[in-house]
Amino acid sequence: MALDQIIGSSRAASELRGLIRQAAQSDASVLILGESGTGKELVAQALHSLSNRHKSAFVPVNCGAIPKDLLESELFGHKKGAFTGAISDRIGRFELAHKGSLFLDEIGDMPLETQVKLLRVLQERSIDPIGSTRSVSVDVRVVAATHRDLEVRMENGEFREDLFYRLNVIPIILPALRERAHDIPELIIHFLKKFAVDGEHTFIDQEQLLQARPRRLRSAAPDRTGCRQRSRTFLRRCN
Repeated sequence: MALDQIIGSSRAASELRGLIRQAAQSDASVLILGESGTGKELVAQALHSLSNRHKSAFVPVNCGAIPKDLLESELFGHKKGAFTGAISDRIGRFELAHKGSLFLDEIGDMPLETQVKLLRVLQERSIDPIGSTRSVSVDVRVVAATHRDLEVRMENGEFREDLFYRLNVIPIILPALRERAHDIPELIIHFLKKFAVDGEHTFIDQEQLLQARPRRLRSAAPDRTGCRQRSRTFLRRCN
């Protein structure tokens, strides 16, 4: 999957596709920020598909959906007998993503104790499966995402500042739909085609729909120009 799933001809959508193309050429960590439903996993998949790692695995993990007692094992793996219920060895998501990309969705919900271990992995490029006495080297590009305000969570002591800066090398801010209302007709056409049952047709005048675009973009969202500019500055240094 590449950029064909990033729908829209608005300036915001075009700038996003351009940023993805550039960021995909780097191995630096990416932090995708945006409200729920803005397409964070689609962006992560596009980054992987356009990168030099595209022939290896893209491994997604939803950090907010896995109980904190199991998250460490899920990420780093474990050895048989490491804890009650560990009846066999388990390979963690980092090893599964070796030479590829690991997508850490909802990173803002990761427990602090796991954040410490993730920081070490990012620094050392190796993991310690639970119950193992040997470290395992991993070559993984990490793409993280969250809908939470990490700066607020850092102020509240819920997210480590050093981990934030390790992940936020290339920030990508996803605009909410209210910031790209111009794209709504194209999104409607896309989903009508996508979910149409085989053999059935969607009777819709696409030209009329596209001409019905709102004349103004109304946004209650804060100005994020600074974050986008930091992304572009970093990418110019990489090229």
